[in-house]
Amino acid sequence: MSDFDIREFYGRYVDVINAHQWDRIGEFMADKILSHGQTVTREQGVAAFASITDAMPDYQVEVLKLTISGDTVGSHALTRGTPVKEWLGVAPTGKAIEIDEVTVYRISDGRFTQMSNVWDIDALREQLES
Repeated sequence: MSDFDIREFYGRYVDVINAHQWDRIGEFMADKILSHGQTVTREQGVAAFASITDAMPDYQVEVLKLTISGDTVGSHALTRGTPVKEWLGVAPTGKAIEIDEVTVYRISDGRFTQMSNVWDIDALREQLES
């Protein structure tokens, strides 16, 4: 991976997310990905992204901190949007949200092979219920 620029790769990935280009998001994923301890296909991974914008059409991610160590990337980001359908088990209220997200990725041969994230669901509930 010596010629592979992980920071540039990750920047392109976030750009594709923020453009909601789900037809391109698969370019960043291996055929099979370990996601939260379960093996999923690239197609399932793409569907998971599409489901987010189905629930939150104005979904955007702002990366606040990016840490790279070998083939592992960690990020702290803000997720923003306005849920129009239930998302992460919380019903929509018409209010916009902004929650923290922490994500860890592993990369092999220029693609994600492991993807795990945590959203601050308590902050999501608090923002929608207040």
